[in-house]
Amino acid sequence: MSDADHGVPGEEASAEPRLLDHLIELRARLLRGVTGLVIVFVCLLPFANKLYHYLATPLLAKLPAGSQLIAVEVASPFSAPLKLAFFAALMISMPWLLFQAWAFVAPGLYKREKRLALPLLASALVLFYAGCAFAFFLVLPSVFGFLVKITPTGVSMMTDINAYLDFVLILFLAFGISFEVPVALVILALLGWVTPAQLKEGRGYAVVGIFIVAAVITPPDVVSQLMLAIPMCLLYELGIIAAKWVATEPRDADGHDDHPTGDARGP
Repeated sequence: MSDADHGVPGEEASAEPRLLDHLIELRARLLRGVTGLVIVFVCLLPFANKLYHYLATPLLAKLPAGSQLIAVEVASPFSAPLKLAFFAALMISMPWLLFQAWAFVAPGLYKREKRLALPLLASALVLFYAGCAFAFFLVLPSVFGFLVKITPTGVSMMTDINAYLDFVLILFLAFGISFEVPVALVILALLGWVTPAQLKEGRGYAVVGIFIVAAVITPPDVVSQLMLAIPMCLLYELGIIAAKWVATEPRDADGHDDHPTGDARGP
């Protein structure tokens, strides 16, 4: 009897090579992504100390003359710049890593999914970078200025380089993720979990939640809380506009999305 008569054996025979091809391609994409990250990391290693000095500028500019950071742990002068170099390499190579992920999943997407996913991916990356830049150039100077002013008389503010790096990186991640509000709202609208009208109606609750989040993830000063809450409120409004635009985007005449533009991933 033929494979068509049996049904399942033929399908299994055709599915196994496809799965193997996908795993091989996944491995190749991962290797390319990791290789790019390692190359950028190695290139940044000679400049690790300069990168750390540049990162410490917002704090050093607010400290009294002659003040400096300290290294409490023995290996801190080596480990802190190394950690920063890896984080910088990750940020720089993020477009390359996302491109590898996109190249792997794109052939299995419908045309409409491609048309929406690529702008969302690019917007998420740009917004994350914008959040980190906002934190570095605007938030950190105001935060350190506040902390230096409230330092008790007779107390020298001498921060450990590892503690400073962890504080700054956490702040970068907090602002970078917080700036993803428009992308999150668009995804929720695409999934059908919320509508633009519901987002408008819940604006008051969203503002309260934003200020609570800002109070939790920022230092205990009003300036930094407002500097996070106000942009998030503006980004929430931008997300409503983007969600409305996505919700009204026309589909095909038959009411369905287009077929995948490449070989679909999966049987």
